[in-house]
Order: sequence, then structure tokens, then C-alpha cells
Amino acid sequence: MDPDTACAIYRRLSKHYPIVGGRTNFIPFDNPFESLILTILSAQTTDRSVTAVRDALFSRYPTPEALAAASPAEVEPIIRTIGFHHAKAAYIVGTAQKIVESFGGEVPRTMDELRSLPGVGRKTANIVLSHAFGINIGIAVDTHVKRVSHRLGMTDSRNPDIIERDLMALLPEGTWGEVNYLLIRHGREICTARNPQHDACFLRDLCRYYAEEVRAKSP
Repeated sequence: MDPDTACAIYRRLSKHYPIVGGRTNFIPFDNPFESLILTILSAQTTDRSVTAVRDALFSRYPTPEALAAASPAEVEPIIRTIGFHHAKAAYIVGTAQKIVESFGGEVPRTMDELRSLPGVGRKTANIVLSHAFGINIGIAVDTHVKRVSHRLGMTDSRNPDIIERDLMALLPEGTWGEVNYLLIRHGREICTARNPQHDACFLRDLCRYYAEEVRAKSP
């Protein structure tokens, strides 16, 4: 795909899924610490499940210091409805401890520092940098971004790191903070994993998947 086509896709997505108030997060948070912890918890879990435990978790552990003083066993019952809650309890307690011990109780603002925290990979770091600090040095690639960008023809890869580089090469830097949100919305609402809604899709004339897999097989 060429950059002009990618920008046309971005413009249509932006029009169809308007961003209100500049907020591109799906899970509400009040500060960078909450953004980080909630993003760790959201891996392979629905946003609804994470939002459901938010108040209980932060009413008991509102700061890195409070969470760092807890044990994973104390945290686990609060987040038990979340997938992989046992591992994630250890991750968020360990992350809080490192924030207190290594970063003076403040959530770090660089990719490398964030990735030094337990349970934080590049996708999580990209999300926190963008949502909590307005720093967009990359594009978070989750399962929706991976599927939609591949179907559209914005990438030929299934590797998240390569997909991120492909998207960054196609789209202006000023769009990077919105691309994750827009592709997720499209992946959830129209370009679903099963039975994508081709008739409702406003991108089908630009979509490689539609051209190759659907239109080509039409009688």
C-alpha cells in the first residue's frame, strides 16, 4: 500500500469514529499510574472486565507506594474476574515496587524505562505513553490492529513489531496517537474476526481482503 491510500483510510476512519475530547482510551483512568496498571491488566481481557475492577483496586491501592506494600496474594482476589489474574497480580505489584524503588514513585516516560517494568511490553508502553503523557513514538498493535491492518493491505506481516513499523512508515507522525483507537473501533464494530460486515464497510473499495477474498469469489 502507498501512503496516499493509507492516509485516505485514516481520514475515513477519523470521520466515522470521531474522537471526542482527544481521548483515545477505552478504559477510564485518572492519572498515569492508573493508566499503566489498567493497561497491564487489559492484556487478553475485555475492557469491561478491567473497568469493573478499577474502583475496588484503586480505592484500596491508590498510589504506587500503596500497591508496592501489598502482596500479590492480597491483590489477586480484587482482580480475580480478569483473565490470568494470578500472573497479573504479581506483575502489577512488581511494577509498583519498581516504580517506587527506581523511579521515585513516578511512572516513567520513556519506552525503555516502561519496558523495564514487570508485565510491560512494547504495546503496553506505547499505550501508556500515548494515553497518559501524550507521547506518540509508535503505534500499539493489538489483535484488532493486527487483523484490520493486514486485511486492508497496510502490512504483509503478522509480527506486531513489523506491523508497527509498516504503519509508521505509511502514516504521518501526527496520526500515530489515533491509529490504534481507530483500527480497534473498526475491528470491533465492522471488521470483526468472524463474519466481517462487508456491506457496511466504508473502506471496502480500499481493502485488499475484500478485493481478493470476497469480490474475486463473487459470481
